Amino acid sequence: MFFEYPRWLALLAVPVLLVLHYLYLELKHRDPHLRVPSVTPWKAAGTSLKGILRHLPFILRIAAITLIVIAIARPRSSTEMQKVDTEGIDIVLAMDVSSSMLARDFTPDRISAAKDIAIEFIAQRPSDRIGIVVFAGESYTQCPLTTDRATLINLMKEIETGLIDDGTAIGNGLATAVARMKDSDAKSRVVILLTDGVNNSGEITPQTAAEIAKTYGTRVYTIGVGKDGTAPYPVMTPFGVKYQEVKVEIDEALLKDIATSTGGRYFRAKDNTKLAEIYAEINQMEKTRTTVDSFPVYKELYGGYGLAALICLLLELLLKLMLRRLL
Repeated sequence: MFFEYPRWLALLAVPVLLVLHYLYLELKHRDPHLRVPSVTPWKAAGTSLKGILRHLPFILRIAAITLIVIAIARPRSSTEMQKVDTEGIDIVLAMDVSSSMLARDFTPDRISAAKDIAIEFIAQRPSDRIGIVVFAGESYTQCPLTTDRATLINLMKEIETGLIDDGTAIGNGLATAVARMKDSDAKSRVVILLTDGVNNSGEITPQTAAEIAKTYGTRVYTIGVGKDGTAPYPVMTPFGVKYQEVKVEIDEALLKDIATSTGGRYFRAKDNTKLAEIYAEINQMEKTRTTVDSFPVYKELYGGYGLAALICLLLELLLKLMLRRLL
């Protein structure tokens, strides 16, 4: 048995101090004395049922406090090992954060929809290492590969436009995503690249980035975001934010080429529902399972200690009621 929070065991000093205080009060009350020819009557009285029961409520209370402290420290046992299946996949989400992602052909806009659906995707893959790369005119790693879902989701929520130079550097974004996994020992490596535009900046061309991905055995799923025709785009004017229709331009030929050359697929998302369906489809396609033998099975023990503490408190209450009637 071991404790998840052993520092709480320091509270065991409390019942020890209470016992010392109780003994001190007992001895203090015995200080007055009286000379008698024989102590036989008092010996008999000291061993009476009432004399014994008088101390039991305190003993039960100390036992309850001790058990509660142990329960708070969360005792656990790990004597078994269980075979479990894990995905064995490293995934990097490469997301376009250029200003065009503020277009309102998605609800409430492209970037918000992409973030919300990506968060759902992250939550559905608890066994994989996932990272986040964002790109516009340049690219950077928002979160390295990790299994910490809380951190991933929080960092995904913090993504917004305007933090880096504007533009669409698809090559840089893809190359950065691949670099996050180049030393990975995962059985499968995947990049999900989402963009709504045409490559117009960056030092690395998309074709070069695709060759790098292919060299490292990384599949790239590309997603073009935006409806056909035009989409409402926010523009700042002297009278506040106005929306004007802007032509949707997605280099589908390039995205298809990147996906095909790396063994992935290209998808087109024209609304929130379709984008969610795309992530769900990728989620189903990427299921490379492997068996791991060294996964410990933990047994929680705090429930038993908590129940024992409750029983002690109830017995203390019952004994107090009995003693009041006897006295």
